[in-house]
Amino acid sequence: MERAREAFQVKGLKLTPLRQSVLREIAASHKAIGAYEVLDRLATRGERLAPISVYRAIEALVSAGIVHRFESRNAFFACHAGHQMRQLVLACEACGRVAEADADAVFAAIDSCTDRAGFAPKGAIVEVRGLCASCGGGDREPAHGSA
Repeated sequence: MERAREAFQVKGLKLTPLRQSVLREIAASHKAIGAYEVLDRLATRGERLAPISVYRAIEALVSAGIVHRFESRNAFFACHAGHQMRQLVLACEACGRVAEADADAVFAAIDSCTDRAGFAPKGAIVEVRGLCASCGGGDREPAHGSA
């Protein structure tokens, strides 16, 4: 929560109690969750809110770089790696877990491509679907040419 406070302060935003509640619900899940799931979780804790309130809170959390949008699922997950606008997202198709991965080489390649095209990116989210180690992802054959 301290990192969230700092991120909001840097952006000149306020980390309201509602935004804190929404962040707690998203961060408590190891899966990307939708706004209505956040709404339902808050309701079970006695917080009855309008969907627009949750969407606005999520929008502020995304803007601050504390929560990321998982584009292909229209869901959200907490940033644990400290990235603001660039993530490599690994999503398990079996259990639904979502993780961020170090991707300096991936983003260096993206930067090179966008530079050559004269394009100024505002952010980059690379989504990789597959199986996590717990669901059998560790059983795959090594990539061609790897040791």
